Order: sequence, then structure tokens, then C-alpha cells
Amino acid sequence: MPTVETLRGPVDADELGQTLMHEHVFVVATEHLDNYGKGAWWDEEFRVADAVTKLNAAAAKGVRTIVDPTVWGLGRYIPRVQRIAEQVPGLHIVAATGIYSFEELPHQYEHRGPGLFIDCPDPMIDDFVRDLTVGIADTGVKAAFLKCVVEAKGLTPGVERICRAVAQAHVRTGAPITVHTNAFTQSGLLALDLFAKEGVNLEKVVVGHAGDSNDLDYLMRLADTGAILGMDRFGLDAFNPTSQRVATIAALCQRGYADRMVLSHDTACFMDYFGGSWDEARRTLAPNWRYDHIHDDVLAALLDSGVTDDQIEQMLVFNPKRYFS
Repeated sequence: MPTVETLRGPVDADELGQTLMHEHVFVVATEHLDNYGKGAWWDEEFRVADAVTKLNAAAAKGVRTIVDPTVWGLGRYIPRVQRIAEQVPGLHIVAATGIYSFEELPHQYEHRGPGLFIDCPDPMIDDFVRDLTVGIADTGVKAAFLKCVVEAKGLTPGVERICRAVAQAHVRTGAPITVHTNAFTQSGLLALDLFAKEGVNLEKVVVGHAGDSNDLDYLMRLADTGAILGMDRFGLDAFNPTSQRVATIAALCQRGYADRMVLSHDTACFMDYFGGSWDEARRTLAPNWRYDHIHDDVLAALLDSGVTDDQIEQMLVFNPKRYFS
């Protein structure tokens, strides 16, 4: 049986159970926190305890795994999440490697690579592969998948280089990929085209935020490549209301695409995008943007829309297991 790396070490893929395929524990940029958060809006012990409470509550609803695509650009800091994972024994947390950038390459890679000031193989690829095969920094935790972005501006030079590095790390290791996309500009098509040209197995790619779209033709074009649709922003109604997300998933299930969708919220215990006002902002602007919205509200709505129990099991259990196997 294939194993999947988690914050507490490898587990059999069969043990993943019901899996939310795109959730964050924290989105907290280290430089932001270190320079402006401490003594202002960040209390380390409070936030760790709050995360333990929220994740234990998700586990109590039946969630067994969350897949956390927090990478460079979103504030990945594994030691903090390790502390939380140790206190949430009923939940597996899966870490990622990659870079989250809408446009530019981080300066730390800008001058190193083929044909650059320091002419060498692309160091991003080696860094990603090391995270996957050796471990992240000195934590002992291995990443289990790769993350990159193709946003509204498309394949800018920086984004293209990051995506090619992610693709080559996949080719070397077999690790699956999740790519953040913009459903309104249909950038998922650009991402999949690049990955295909780089030799990526598209069955191992989740097109993140595909569920922001209700354009069935676009979604079926993505799924027909073999890729998986990330129906992963439930509760973020500003992008697409839950009722519309449910209707779109039901329509795709009726067309035979249940084996090409995964479910999630893309929420977090805390995001620094709102400074110290995260809790208030989430309650006010997106009250359903929480880890238990799918189990509390969405699954019943899917069943009422004609989605079967087997199709829900496919999206929550079997598709994530296949992605990581």
C-alpha cells in the first residue's frame, strides 16, 4: 500500500479517509509577523491553541485529513504546524512544497539558473525535490505534493519558471501537483498545457479553485485532460455562492465527472491578510468559510441535488487517495 507523508510521518493511503484537499492551517508571512505582528496582533500560544480547537472540531465531524498547500509566499512554517498536529491525533495534515507567486520570481532565485549570472541547473527544482525526499529544513517532515500558481496575468516569466520547476520536480519524484488558478480568466487551461508539455501526468494535477466557475464547458475541458477539479472554496461566497457551487457539482456528477472532483474550503485557522482582524473579518464577510461547512451544510445540499452517497465518497475519499497513491 502506498504511503503518504504527513506532519506526523508517513501513513498508508488507505488511512487518509475523508479528505479536505485544500485547507490552510496558517497563512502568516514570517517577515510580516516578525516585524509587525508580535506584540500587536499575534499571540503564538493563543493561535496554536485556537488551531488545535478548530482542527479537533473538524476531526469530530469525520474529517481525517487536510491537505495544506501553504508554501513559500504564504508563510509556510512547519515547526508551528507540527506543534498543532501533535495535539490533533485524529487528523492527518499533509504539507506541500513550491512557491506561491502571482507574477514575479523570488529574488533569491532570480540570478541562479541556466544562462543566468550564476549559470547552473535551476536550484528551485533541487529545493523542491529535497523537501519531498529528504525533508523541509530540519523538521524531519517531508512534503507530499507541489504547489504553484497561474493567476489572471497568466504565464509571466516568473510564474512560468516556477511552474516548470514544479513540473520537473514532479517528473523526478512522481509527487502530485496542486495549481492555484483563476477560474474567471480560465487560467487552468494554460497551466495544464504547460504541464503536459513538461511531461506531467495530468491525472496527478488538481486545478485549484476550479469551483469558482459554473461554466460547465470550461470545467469539462479541464477534467477531460485527466486533471482533477478543485471544488475547494466552499464558504467563500464572494467568489461563488454555495448554492451555485452545489448545482455545478451536481451537474458534473450527472455527466459522469465524480471521479474528477475534490472538495474543500481553502480556509485557515488564521490569515494575516486582515492583520489582527481575521476572526472578525471572517465572521462578517464569510461566516460559512470554516472547516465544517461542507459536513454541516454542503453534503446535505449535494444529496438534495441528486448527488449520491457513492459520489460523495468518491470526491471525499477515493479521489484524494488516488491522487496521493
